[in-house]
Amino acid sequence: MTLTNRDIVELTEWRRKLHRQPEISNEEEKTAKEVVAFLADTGPDKVLTGLGGHGVAAVYDSGKAGPTVLFRSELDALPIEELSGVEHSSQVPGKSHMCGHDGHSAILASLGRQFGRERPARGRVVLMFQPAEETGNGAAGVVADPRFAEIAPDFAFSLHNLPGVAFGEVRLKAGTVNCASRGMRIVLEGKTAHSSMPETGISPMPAMSELMPALPALGRGTFADDDFSMVTVTHCSMGEAVFGIAPGYAEVWATLRTRRDERMAELVAAAEALAAKIADKHGLSVRFDYHEIFVASVNAPDAVEHLARALDEEGVARSEAALPMRASEDFGIFGHSAKSAMFFLGAGERHPSLHNPDYDFPDDLIPIGSRIFMRAARNLLG
Repeated sequence: MTLTNRDIVELTEWRRKLHRQPEISNEEEKTAKEVVAFLADTGPDKVLTGLGGHGVAAVYDSGKAGPTVLFRSELDALPIEELSGVEHSSQVPGKSHMCGHDGHSAILASLGRQFGRERPARGRVVLMFQPAEETGNGAAGVVADPRFAEIAPDFAFSLHNLPGVAFGEVRLKAGTVNCASRGMRIVLEGKTAHSSMPETGISPMPAMSELMPALPALGRGTFADDDFSMVTVTHCSMGEAVFGIAPGYAEVWATLRTRRDERMAELVAAAEALAAKIADKHGLSVRFDYHEIFVASVNAPDAVEHLARALDEEGVARSEAALPMRASEDFGIFGHSAKSAMFFLGAGERHPSLHNPDYDFPDDLIPIGSRIFMRAARNLLG
């Protein structure tokens, strides 16, 4: 099955509608309602809403035995002021779809149109519109939702557009494709003092200045190594913005990144031990918390084979170049319970980069992404 010209026009218009009204992670209530309304005419056999927050799952069931195949897109936008100048620019100040999740959702909606007209011959298709990808808690929330058991997939597939790659070409490989990462907040506490008598307090300044270069030094290996690890200090703050008080409190934020989940546990332990040692040396207390936790995205060989076959049958060029990526993607958690794979669809070699304020999803990718997913689905389910 293929999309009609009218389908493509309407999907493009809908994508641009989502683009004009972006909602950031964990706030996607209106976007989720838009998805449900847009899919209503396709007559899904089941629609689950509020999954893991504002997630929506639409099920197209053959009524016959067979595998469950899940296709996933993302609902959330970013806290970025759009500067693209396109006619359908964001109408929400400070928020915009600068990662293309609106386009990914349009591709998923295209599958709904096609499966609404003709169900799979066996098994069922689940279209998973996932919340909060950007913060890393969306996929985890969906999988942890008790209702996820109703749609638990045997296979899970996703895509992401990728500027810098020739338009319409695909990057795909088995194994790790996106790194594990997590944000680490280190809080150092001492005691304030009058700035004329700093010796009467305990300032975190010496510890902070020692910690910031020491954290990146924990990284090891090159990105080509499975044991690669990286620490990036992203933010720090100390005391109050006044001249009369010597500080007694500081925070250092860092992003920890590894190619393997097992290596992440080791890196976390090393970072905590380092911070504790430095804090103790300077008479400070220390505590830690973690944010935006992403597991590694690891493509299962069986799932990759299905995507590779679909790409070849559709005549879409593919290679393993540029993989894996240092960036993180929360799709990886679906691979803990299903054979999963994600591919990356070229948005053009000179297209503005993801998260840039002048980025906009290329609408002409909608039918290409749709063809690839549909071919994979029909090969698996008939």
